[in-house]
Amino acid sequence: MAPLADFILNYVPLPTLPRHLTSYVPGMTPMSTPQEVFPSLVAYLVVIFSIREFMKNKQPLKLQGLFQLHNVILSSGSFILLSLILEEVVPMVWKHGIFWGMCDEGMWTSHLEFFYMINYYFKYLELLDTVFLALKKKPLAFLHVFHHSATALLCYTQLNGKTSVQWIPISINLLVHVIMYYYYYATAGGARIWWKKYLTTMQITQFVIDLVAVYFGTYSYYAANYFPNLPTLGSCAGTETAALFGCGLLSSYLVLFINFYIQTYKKPAKGKKAVANGKANGNGVANGHKQE
Repeated sequence: MAPLADFILNYVPLPTLPRHLTSYVPGMTPMSTPQEVFPSLVAYLVVIFSIREFMKNKQPLKLQGLFQLHNVILSSGSFILLSLILEEVVPMVWKHGIFWGMCDEGMWTSHLEFFYMINYYFKYLELLDTVFLALKKKPLAFLHVFHHSATALLCYTQLNGKTSVQWIPISINLLVHVIMYYYYYATAGGARIWWKKYLTTMQITQFVIDLVAVYFGTYSYYAANYFPNLPTLGSCAGTETAALFGCGLLSSYLVLFINFYIQTYKKPAKGKKAVANGKANGNGVANGHKQE
């Protein structure tokens, strides 16, 4: 039983859509080939830095209404998608156990594949965060630009690699985004929220949990397939390339966000207020960007 998914299906008749729009079919599903992904991410970089140059001698744009709408869509969309994923995952993990839930091929269901696709497309929508920054003439810090572009690439690799463990980092990321994009929505409207500092802490915690999960899954795969003398509970589903890329990129995120936290909260800037969070949007500071 999946009450939420069934409720949505009553209003969105997904079975009538072509298979490549509800299932991940490399070469047919939109944004499923390197020829689509890499040029799109390069275009993202070209666009944001071009906007920055274009706006250099112009007044910053406010865009409050559009910015708030953008954040409402991402916060509410993240909540719905998180609910759908948990509705699918929790009963299976409850029935079969956590290791099965992290590593078995049975965790790659048709529903989860579709939800992962939606999450992947969200990453392209989130690139508009940077467009808003550029139009508002806010700094484009490396952490923000790298994190946004690399996360789209990460989701692409995990879809192709069919890593069974990916529901863990995706679910935690969606939870963080529900809160984070609400924060941006509220502060863009003038709200003063005291807990902005803890958004960065949440993101750091997110990457720690992610790394425990993906390193465990990667270790399980290599121990079961290449080092039989090592203790293991069994192999873990997914390709080697996807697993190693996920481990490496998530490790870099953890280092970058910890460094951001130290620079922001442990080293007071002269003549400036403390800044907050690892994503550039809204009032306050995010991903190394100040948004007023």
